[in-house]
Amino acid sequence: MSIAIADVAVFGETPSEEFTIRPDADRILAGSPDQTAWNYFTDRTGQFSTGIWEGAPGVWRVVFTENEFCHLMSGTVVVRDEAGSERTFRAGSSFVMPAGFVGTWEVVETARKLYATFEAAS
Repeated sequence: MSIAIADVAVFGETPSEEFTIRPDADRILAGSPDQTAWNYFTDRTGQFSTGIWEGAPGVWRVVFTENEFCHLMSGTVVVRDEAGSERTFRAGSSFVMPAGFVGTWEVVETARKLYATFEAAS
């Protein structure tokens, strides 16, 4: 089966799947971290997907089972590992969250990012 130009996902043009996300209550440490994701593409295996995510201010515990490339379009986030070390990312930052990372994710001011995730088959 060949792939045609019509199969190319174009953000803002290709219809997206919209998801409302909220961390489980026992993971929320502060704020009301409501989130929305607009997924523009998922491959046939279901392992790779990409889209736009937006999150409201708050702090929650995270456990990354997937590798995720992030490009912060707006806002500020602080990511902390279990030892308490942290990195602050602002609009324009690009980074990768590796599978296996455990810590906290804090949205300091409403943030929007482009994401691309890959979750290896188990």
